[in-house]
Amino acid sequence: MGAGGRASGKPAKKQGATRGTGGKVRRSLEGRGATPPAEMRHWYKDKARAERLAREERGGTSGRRPAPRPRKSEDAPEYIGGRNPVVEALRAGVPASALYVGQRLDNDDRVKEAIKIAADKGIALLEVSREKLDRLTDGAIHQGLALQVPAYDYRHPNDLIGYAQEAAEVPLIVALDSVTDPRNLGAIARSATAFGAHGLLIPSRRSAGVTAGAWKTSAGTLATLPVARASNLTQTLQAYRESGLFIIGLDGDSRQDIATTTLASDPLVIVVGSEGKGLSRLVRESCDETVRIPMTTATESLNAGVAAGIALYEISRLRRQ
Repeated sequence: MGAGGRASGKPAKKQGATRGTGGKVRRSLEGRGATPPAEMRHWYKDKARAERLAREERGGTSGRRPAPRPRKSEDAPEYIGGRNPVVEALRAGVPASALYVGQRLDNDDRVKEAIKIAADKGIALLEVSREKLDRLTDGAIHQGLALQVPAYDYRHPNDLIGYAQEAAEVPLIVALDSVTDPRNLGAIARSATAFGAHGLLIPSRRSAGVTAGAWKTSAGTLATLPVARASNLTQTLQAYRESGLFIIGLDGDSRQDIATTTLASDPLVIVVGSEGKGLSRLVRESCDETVRIPMTTATESLNAGVAAGIALYEISRLRRQ
């Protein structure tokens, strides 16, 4: 067997012509060109990512993630933004320390009034850029005005009873059990002021505080309504009971309507539960009475601010009777 011969010794079969690929193989080996930029790809639809990349390029962050915003200290000032909220806060005597006015701002009656009140009260007037206003108000709508309010000076829970005694009135206090939305706190403060309550009691933890959002919703009433903080709400309610106050809790599962309570004319604490879970177990057990606001079956529950307003109105009506 010569070199290159077949091992079997049989004659090789002649192969017929094969069908060609039509140039597909050749074309598949050719380059597809440069990789298209990300924004030209059909799956690139993340607008937020595109904007973030553009901001990083302008700011020279080299693709690094922005540093997390530091947690605000309890002693840090708050900022009320928006022309109507700022004017209402100034009218109500909110203890402001500075009024920030945007540069090249179109003055209307509200801007002029805010500047005049601030000047009359000796509040510092500062002209700043819109970017600084955005930072001060955490990106909220400010309309070119922001009012700096010092950190709120919370009262002691016993002070609320003292205010009622000084006014020679039957104490009426509103306690909030884990109400976490500052807008609800502000709305409750507004209703509490309207119906003669002597103060709000809130827990130190897991609760909204007197922040810019609360100031804004309260329409300035937080400037006159004292707010106290309790390190332990249940213990403070028990101390109130020992001082002669009765505790009424708003509870949608109660069988008693608020209109039928016999405690309205007594020294009273109305407890409003959280937006989702209502009253906690320990707080409910601390109540002398739990009552509900009668509603149609089509409505499962009320917003905490709305419920507090209705309850305060009903207690006020019963007291007048």
